[in-house]
Amino acid sequence: MLAVHFGAGNIGRGFIGLLLSNSGYDTVFVDVNKEIVDLLNTRKEYQVVLAAESKEEVTVQNVSALNSMLEPEKVIDVIAKADIVTTAVGPNILPMIAPLLAKGLIERLKTNANSLNVIACENLIGGSTLLKKHVLEHLDEEVQKQMAEVVAFPDAAVDRIVPNQHNEDKLLVMVEPYYEWVVDQSMMIGEKPAINGITFVEALDPYIERKLWTVNTGHAVAAYLGYHYGIKSIDQAIRNDEVRSLIEKTLQETGTLLTEKHSFDPEEHAIYINKIIARFKNEFLADDVTRVGRGPLRKLGATDRLVGPAKQYLDLVGKEPVYLAKAIAAAFSYDVQTDEEAVQIQQKISSEGLEATIHAVTGLEENNELFKLIVDQYKLLNAK
Repeated sequence: MLAVHFGAGNIGRGFIGLLLSNSGYDTVFVDVNKEIVDLLNTRKEYQVVLAAESKEEVTVQNVSALNSMLEPEKVIDVIAKADIVTTAVGPNILPMIAPLLAKGLIERLKTNANSLNVIACENLIGGSTLLKKHVLEHLDEEVQKQMAEVVAFPDAAVDRIVPNQHNEDKLLVMVEPYYEWVVDQSMMIGEKPAINGITFVEALDPYIERKLWTVNTGHAVAAYLGYHYGIKSIDQAIRNDEVRSLIEKTLQETGTLLTEKHSFDPEEHAIYINKIIARFKNEFLADDVTRVGRGPLRKLGATDRLVGPAKQYLDLVGKEPVYLAKAIAAAFSYDVQTDEEAVQIQQKISSEGLEATIHAVTGLEENNELFKLIVDQYKLLNAK
């Protein structure tokens, strides 16, 4: 079995590539990093270390790589032959890989009648749907019709913490033991791929929102409030009584929203929250708050992990999302000089004022109840 995976970074190697290898696939990584591509082709294997006391090592075998900048024709050829295509490149890179993927699918239609699922394993809602949109932009109507009969783009939710790391072995990657890969079975074509570790579901949205509004929201709260209190790493933030209490109360708000919206069992969801907080405590990850908090412009987006659930909490639950608003305020206070987006936010606050910045970044109007709550929490945070 042949898998083509776009993205040979830490997530690609330490999560998706690992599961593909464990399931018996020969995996071809596609990337632009010449050093990583060359190392994968030389060794044909790499090590994954679990961030736990055991420091268990797993050898990922039967791997190779192609440089999409230097070897586009070879990438097109392997897409035409693949049994599955996956990505872990980051949401902003999906439009960049779409043209080459489109060429590969065109070639596939000429030479391979087998069905193919293309799964974007990205940290956003509807990643595969977004990738499909970009791919279709490079196909004419006739090819689009042909492709619809044999190629599908099922959406997925993925969850595994991979911290920043600098290893002497450039291929070695450390990951947390926990992972979750959920795929929308209703969007698939042909037989389900035989990948150990995937959970197939008929409706993905509840699982995506559960993950985003618990893991991503909790992570962001730990990062922004941890930074506000002068704490360096996520595990240290969780061990700070005040920060941990604020994280717990924020996730109680998102938990109330999730159980109200998706009918999750409250007791089971409470167990899920505790499991997530326990993951954040993992001292072997030692994840910097500045890595987790980087890119606050995106994280403060209207539908993202903080503002998104805060708005829905206000609408569906009918109460003030006090702790989500506090986390949003902390994100607006995040002034890391090495983070381009953080610098942009601080410059905008300085030149145009807090209210104008909140409106520009979140889309919230000044008469909105959440807008007023964020302003109040910002003033409280920065009065200390």
